[in-house]
Amino acid sequence: MCGIIAYVGTKPCKQTIIHGLSRLEYRGYDSAGLACIDEKHKHISYHKYAGTTTTTSPVQRLEQTATINGHIGIGHTRWATHGVVNEENTHPHFNCQKNIAVVHNGIIEGHEKIRKALIEQGHDLHSTTDTEVAAHLLGNHLKKHNDLKTAVMEFSQELHGAYAFVFLLEKYPEKLLIMRRRSPLVVGIGENEMFAASDYLAFSDKTNKVVFLPDDSFALLSKNNIELYGFDGKALQVIEHKINSLSQKIDKQGFDHYMLKEIYEQKHAITRTISFYNLIGSTNKTANKDDLTKPYEPNYTDAIWRQLTLNPNEVGRLKSINMIGAGTSWHAARIAQFFFEYICKIPTRVHLASEFRYMPFFKDTNSTYIMISQSGETADTLEALKLISGYDQHSIALTNVASSSMVREAQGFLPMQAGPEISVASTKAFSTQLATLFWLANRIALERGIIDEKQMHDAEGDLFIAAEILEASIENYKLEITQTLASQYAKYDRFIFLGRHISYPFAMEAALKLKEISYVFAQPYPAGELKHGPIALIDEKTPIFIFSVLDDLIYQKLVSNAHEVKARHGHLVVFAFEGQDELIKAADTAFVIPRVNPLLAPLAMTGLMQFFVYHITCVLGCPIDKPRNLAKSVTVE
Repeated sequence: MCGIIAYVGTKPCKQTIIHGLSRLEYRGYDSAGLACIDEKHKHISYHKYAGTTTTTSPVQRLEQTATINGHIGIGHTRWATHGVVNEENTHPHFNCQKNIAVVHNGIIEGHEKIRKALIEQGHDLHSTTDTEVAAHLLGNHLKKHNDLKTAVMEFSQELHGAYAFVFLLEKYPEKLLIMRRRSPLVVGIGENEMFAASDYLAFSDKTNKVVFLPDDSFALLSKNNIELYGFDGKALQVIEHKINSLSQKIDKQGFDHYMLKEIYEQKHAITRTISFYNLIGSTNKTANKDDLTKPYEPNYTDAIWRQLTLNPNEVGRLKSINMIGAGTSWHAARIAQFFFEYICKIPTRVHLASEFRYMPFFKDTNSTYIMISQSGETADTLEALKLISGYDQHSIALTNVASSSMVREAQGFLPMQAGPEISVASTKAFSTQLATLFWLANRIALERGIIDEKQMHDAEGDLFIAAEILEASIENYKLEITQTLASQYAKYDRFIFLGRHISYPFAMEAALKLKEISYVFAQPYPAGELKHGPIALIDEKTPIFIFSVLDDLIYQKLVSNAHEVKARHGHLVVFAFEGQDELIKAADTAFVIPRVNPLLAPLAMTGLMQFFVYHITCVLGCPIDKPRNLAKSVTVE
């Protein structure tokens, strides 16, 4: 939630900050603001914009109209958690004298009590955000202490919650104060310049040298120095990393939306990911997940597998697998449960991250926890990972961002090779999650002697085939969807999505996609539950989508569900596979997909489902890449 970018150096900061904000809009786009210390008068100047128009985002308005500049500054793009979207609630926020400015990501717990105390002391607060209290509270401590470090230590003891702060202080015009507790913050090291941001992507085109701020720490940044301290005031070692990212080119490359571009990138993202894993022979390389200087290469894979994920002895002892995720990542885990139980023969449980740490925890022996998150910063999943680590349970991070907090917290790491995903609605991250988890299930089966190397190679081939079919299915129905079907189905205001077995969690993901970007109500159900209540909802105004499977017995059950829908005059849309003639004939609209490995049926349907939902939304005229109320990286609970 929310994007932070800050700069201190020898160059004018305005364009650097605005460019960084444009890269961080996926984290929030309700409003945006910029503040810097004026070079001539040494005072803080700022611009803020709230809300969007059909053509101009708040960040674009900053770029077009902001006249301020300086060699030290902060910027913020907001996803509202406390306070409505208006200029008063837009970051940066200030103290009474406006000689302290702050941008913030996270939530300050108990801020109402702090606000009340500040007002009683005579402070004038202008917003309804939790963030504003931080500027006033730090100002109180700076009045008490001439020493900045002492003031920050005391300030940190009064705040609770999850936060990443960057402060701009008139009293210290050559330094940025940054603070972190349970919310990501990364420093970029340049030549006579420093950057701070909530995501490395904000400055990845400027430097690849970074420092990840530890939890419960603060730092003072000048153009060529980092002073790093724990909240207890003890100096901490500054550990520098080098990031070699797969690709940091962020543009639409001629597509109308990032989402469409990312739908079409899926085949190559899957191929890249599995090519990264497929050389499983011996290697002399040494893997170290804290060493991010190495580019990800296929012949690095075996070292990652053996030293970072699970060693052969651990694989042999595995008695259970747990997966934890939120949103789309949770749906990927629900589908992957079938991979691990059918391929590895290992009991597998899937947990919703937001519920997991509020349930009783039962420590497992010979178990592993796979934490799934596109960003590696998802707050609920990250907090679940910290709980698991506290019980000394083995964990593996499956994420698209090698520099994320989850990678540093987990014992093992399986990196997806999807490249940056900018659209809020996940597409290629979902498909590469499925591909990675299918590969992992087969690799565990290979280590346990359930399959041989030829079968492992065949499984990788099945993934490549599914990736090809994913893209080919879009092309097969492209004209029909864009010319007739999207307009036809955009007229409906509610949908029911049905699946059985492995296609039920896929139905959940399909319904989520439609809700996320089109704001149309879509409810997924297990098809077997249809006659236990939901069948009462069937009428000619509610299209029923059925997602098929490649298991003959379960397929016949889905056919029965289709006839139940048609017997009640329901409108039926099916995603079926070649040869499933009875289901296809029952449909009002049918999408027919070539057959694949049965466990990869959801992956094969993914692109076509996303493409259909995308074009329904185009007809409705909704802002596809930036849906209302949503942010890409959910870093608050």
